Amino acid sequence: MSGGSSEQARKTAEALDYLTGFGNEHSSEAVPGALPIGRNSPQRSPLGLYAEQLSGSAFTEPRSHNRRSWLYRIRPSAAHPPFTRTDNGALRTAPFTEAPADPNRLRWNPLPDPAPGTDFLAGLWTLGGNGDAAQRAGMAIHLYSANSPMTDRVFSDSDGELLIVPERGGLLLRTEFGLLSARPGEMALIPRGVRFRVELQDETARGYVCENYGRPFELPDLGPIGANGLAAARDFQVPVASYEDSERPTEVVNKFCGNLWTATYDHSPLDVVAWHGTHVPYVYDMRRFNVLGSISYDHPDPSIFTVLTSPSDTPGLAGVDFVVFAPRWLVGEDTFRPPYFHRNVMSEYMGLIEGAYDAKAEGFVPGGGSLHNMMSAHGPDRETFDRASAAELKPQKIDDGLAFMFETRWPITATAQAAGAEHLQSGYDDVWQGLQRHFRA
Repeated sequence: MSGGSSEQARKTAEALDYLTGFGNEHSSEAVPGALPIGRNSPQRSPLGLYAEQLSGSAFTEPRSHNRRSWLYRIRPSAAHPPFTRTDNGALRTAPFTEAPADPNRLRWNPLPDPAPGTDFLAGLWTLGGNGDAAQRAGMAIHLYSANSPMTDRVFSDSDGELLIVPERGGLLLRTEFGLLSARPGEMALIPRGVRFRVELQDETARGYVCENYGRPFELPDLGPIGANGLAAARDFQVPVASYEDSERPTEVVNKFCGNLWTATYDHSPLDVVAWHGTHVPYVYDMRRFNVLGSISYDHPDPSIFTVLTSPSDTPGLAGVDFVVFAPRWLVGEDTFRPPYFHRNVMSEYMGLIEGAYDAKAEGFVPGGGSLHNMMSAHGPDRETFDRASAAELKPQKIDDGLAFMFETRWPITATAQAAGAEHLQSGYDDVWQGLQRHFRA
């Protein structure tokens, strides 16, 4: 990627304005008068635009869960040629049957650098997942590594929404709704079916993607926490309308039931001049997460760090949670302060954005990740255990790391490429082998 294109993307990102709020009925117009007033689909839409509804939920789902937006665009989405199959590259989709589900604890180094000219879509690499995309249940974990912008092509995912977590390099996301900037420390979400293009704000970009096949992510209920805390709705930023009026050929790639399909339009489909609704992309700065924790004793369960949750049919049991371990104070008295040893009915994939994670002294590096499937025993390594067991328990600020977790109700089955990857660490189990016997009867 040329330095000029990344510099232009960075300047564009720095100048962006946003709407704010999670789950709001937002509205925006790039040209005054483009939004119809008092109705969604007038006989003749303003400015000669086409009215089109994009439904992210069934029409009759409860209002609190209903996701839909009205788009006012230069050409309707229906005006396109047939799609044809194209190569999936390293992208895989549930059900994952290439390799058996593995109960072992697994950890990977970062993805190797990609070949020159690799854009975000070509740089997607699937680690694993669960469920069935065609049944709209479960999730997939992808990583991406890119060094080139998506030029004259856009992508949309009919199988699920995409939660993107940059680890290296900023992204400029041009969507049907407008532009978003996502830099390391932020996360962006592209709803199911929304078309977008990824440009790079830096020479290279690397990060993580959670593809959520199930119900859209929402803010978790706070219960006895009360009305405030964790991720604040007002900190989620939504793009303002911005459109492309381009008549040059544009490749549109659609992920549908696990396969990639392509069509070449004679115009850019990012041609929405105005919109209103609730099915919208957004970006969130994870450093704004209001961390809550114990101010007496014991380490709280990691669910207290949940940013977003995709509910299932069982209350409290998520299809997938997005959890962030942001900077925080540790003050518990007579408490082993790092995350405790445990086995969990949920399955956990953890990634690191920057710094170090307080439960792993070695081997867990930014851009890498670990997988602890359901009921696999895990916790701090020996060095962390020894240090925390002997530490002076004065107030301690954890401010040198930013980690996250995708936690899901079902086991995560790794793809064959992940199970046999050169960057899969060998000897991960060894980090616990030095834990000594201290029992005294």
